[in-house]
Amino acid sequence: MKKILALFLFTFGFTFGQQNVKVDLSSPNATLYTHIYFLQPDSYDQAKAASSIYGVPRDEAIDKVIKLKRIFDGTGLMLDFSKIPTNPDYIDTISKIQNGLERQRNKYIPFKNRLPDIYVEKINGEWYYSPYSVDKIDKIYSDTFAWEFSWFESRFPKLHHQEFLGVELWKLLGLLILIGLSVVLYYILKPIVYFLLKKTQRVLLHEINVNSYDLLKRLARPIVFIFIIKFIKRALPSLQLVEYNTSLFIGFSIAETIFWIFSFLIVIKLLFLLYQSYVHKTSTKLDEQLSPILKKIASVIIILIGFLHILTLFGVDPTAVLAGASIGGIAIAFAAQDSVKNLIGTVVIFLDKPFQIGDWVEIGAVIGTVENVGLRSTRVRAADTSIYQIPNSKVAEAEVNNKGLRIYRRYKTELGIRYDTPPVLIQAFVSGIRELVIAHPETLSESYNVEFTGFGDSSLLIMINLYFKELDWGIEQSSKHRLHMAIVKLAAALGVQFAFPSTTLMIEQFPEKNEISMNYKTNSEHIRSKLNEILEDFKSEKISNDLNSSKFPS
Repeated sequence: MKKILALFLFTFGFTFGQQNVKVDLSSPNATLYTHIYFLQPDSYDQAKAASSIYGVPRDEAIDKVIKLKRIFDGTGLMLDFSKIPTNPDYIDTISKIQNGLERQRNKYIPFKNRLPDIYVEKINGEWYYSPYSVDKIDKIYSDTFAWEFSWFESRFPKLHHQEFLGVELWKLLGLLILIGLSVVLYYILKPIVYFLLKKTQRVLLHEINVNSYDLLKRLARPIVFIFIIKFIKRALPSLQLVEYNTSLFIGFSIAETIFWIFSFLIVIKLLFLLYQSYVHKTSTKLDEQLSPILKKIASVIIILIGFLHILTLFGVDPTAVLAGASIGGIAIAFAAQDSVKNLIGTVVIFLDKPFQIGDWVEIGAVIGTVENVGLRSTRVRAADTSIYQIPNSKVAEAEVNNKGLRIYRRYKTELGIRYDTPPVLIQAFVSGIRELVIAHPETLSESYNVEFTGFGDSSLLIMINLYFKELDWGIEQSSKHRLHMAIVKLAAALGVQFAFPSTTLMIEQFPEKNEISMNYKTNSEHIRSKLNEILEDFKSEKISNDLNSSKFPS
């Protein structure tokens, strides 16, 4: 008797508790809760659930709310009532800004990313599913449940209700069929996609790049997996795996995002492979250095976008993610001002192109050859083969003397000969050097100066100013060597002696000592013969191809 009384009280209390839950349409939270609550097995009441739809006949409204509930369950969308606003006057500020319509101000979209057409709005002081959303339900339902399994229940009624590990057998069978079809699709689609990618490359580029075949094969795999995942997500709602759909859809969406990231990364490699083939045809070497930098930046951006998309799959508002990323970016920028300056300096260098890779430059106190331009710094190898890492912000602000852009290499020096050299020999020596410069194959014969320019402390000064045609440092040194040797031979042949810092004490009379004087040969025939001899010897010399010298001055 006590047991019967307890059962009666429990049943009465449960029924009374059910009757206590009333239809509430006062806020977005209340309306969505009314819809979902009255379609649960222990509180099932179609009429009360249908009250969340405004201005539609009862039977049609019941059909709509049931379909909408199945759409939520089939696509793994779960309402988190702790995040749904309870404010009766809730305003969707984003919609207000976008549309500027007063009627659309009071509305709430539960799933902005995946179901933007389904939302509730305030009508006559209460919240209902919008008429626009109600009109869209049938289409969304047919798109969601592309496969129907009602025929399975009619043909195999017993199997339809049998369970294994808490899951109906027909659902497990359908899942196995789906997996099998996915495997078959993979082996069918992979060669087709690879063929289409090759065909597309040939049509767009009008040429076949052998180096890209491997990348095209690698690109075909993630594209095929993306197709298969979309196929699975299309068919999965029809299996009605309500308890697992949320986890399955999130898992497949994450996998799809990862495959998209891989696909875009491979596409970037393909684009930069083509860019490099174009860069090789240009004269500037800096473009070749730009390629890996742009590739890194593009890869980071794609990975970042993919990561932000994965966050939205867990219900994070994309606008909040972007706002957080912007604020975080500003904070990082303040914390790493030097790095930001260097990044801006890198952009300035590649836009302005003050030098190329391999140029001999002077940047402030650093002189050397540019070896690399990175995101943070420029690497310069000095004459002693040491490496200087100069921050790009300083490179962008510094005065850059690009010696690699010179048309010719200028060479200027002074020779000092003894004060007692006769004028005839001075003129002969100067004329001989001029003819050597003209005869030199590496000098600019139409632009040079060889002149007796002045009187030094201990020598007569002869200035030599000329230009070498070859810009290579090693060849320049070899050319200097050849010219210097010819000048020394000319001086020896003419009897001209080079002076060095000295002091001469002149004594007019000294017992038993003769006057000290140089014996110069000033005969014009002698001078001409010696000059011709040196010139013939100079012209007959062969320039050594083996420079055996570094590209850097010591």
